[in-house]
Amino acid sequence: MNKALALISVLAFVGCTTKDFSSPGLDPIPGSITYSGQPRTKLTKSPPGSTFPHNFIDEWGQQVDETYMIQPDKSLKIVHREIRPIRFNR
Repeated sequence: MNKALALISVLAFVGCTTKDFSSPGLDPIPGSITYSGQPRTKLTKSPPGSTFPHNFIDEWGQQVDETYMIQPDKSLKIVHREIRPIRFNR
């Protein structure tokens, strides 16, 4: 019984921490690489499924960290975005 409970707990934890990259992706915002459409240059050396970060400051002065995934057709999909206010040191 304890093993079954432990297995269920582990599966529930794993389910909470994994990211679902099968969704259509997030809508681009000003500053996103794909805001004006897909880039003209293709990432020919990067394999489909690989990811890379992109960081920028949005129009409200917040730091935006995005993660892009390369699709099989070499287009980009935003799979994660974190927006944080900029902190100024005094």
